[in-house]
Amino acid sequence: MKVAIKNIEGKAAGELNLAFEPVEADKGGQAVHDVVVAYMAAQRSGTACTKTMGDVAGSGKKPWRQKGTGRARAGSFASPLWRGGGVVFGPKPRDYTKKVTKKTRQLALRKALTERVNAGDVVVVDEIKLDSPKTRGFVNVLRNLSADNGVLIVAEAANQNLSLASRNIENVEVTSSSNVNTYQLLKYNKVLFTRGAMEALDERLKQD
Repeated sequence: MKVAIKNIEGKAAGELNLAFEPVEADKGGQAVHDVVVAYMAAQRSGTACTKTMGDVAGSGKKPWRQKGTGRARAGSFASPLWRGGGVVFGPKPRDYTKKVTKKTRQLALRKALTERVNAGDVVVVDEIKLDSPKTRGFVNVLRNLSADNGVLIVAEAANQNLSLASRNIENVEVTSSSNVNTYQLLKYNKVLFTRGAMEALDERLKQD
C-alpha cells in the first residue's frame, strides 16, 4: 500500500510504501465496532449514585401505629413511596470498561487505517516544523494540505510548538504514533501524519 508524501506547502514530496497487511473490505468490521464501543464505555466515569432505603438519613421509627388511624400502613420514613425516601433499583458506582483482546485491537487499527487510506483521507507530510507556536501559521499549513475541516494530527514525538499552535483550533487533535487508537482514526475528516509517525505506526501494525 502506497501513500503520497507532501511538504507543508502542499506540494508532492515522494511516496511511502506501507508494509503492514491491509484488511480486506469484508473483514474487520466487528473488531472496529468492539474496540470503539469499549473505548467509549471506558470514557464513562461510572460515578452515578442514588440512595437506597437503607442509605437515607433518618430514624427507624414507625411513622404511626399499625392499626386504628384509618391511614395506610407505613413502616419507615425512608420508604420509596414517600418524598425524600430511597430509590428503587437506582444507579450505583460501577466500572463500565470492557475487555478487548490485543489481536482485536490490532485488527481494528489496521482496518481503520486501511479504510482511511483507501478513501484518500490520510495525508502524510515530510515534517511539521513550526518556527513559532502561533495559531495563524499553523492554520495556513492545514489549508495548504486541505486538512482544515477537522483533522487528527499524528506526530512521531512531542512537539511543543505544534501542541501550542493547534490547541485553540476547533476539531483538531494532536497525538503520537504510539498512542493513536481506532476511535481517533475514525473521528475526524482527515488524518495528518508526519512521515516519521507513519513509519512508526506501520512498524507497530506489523507486529502480531
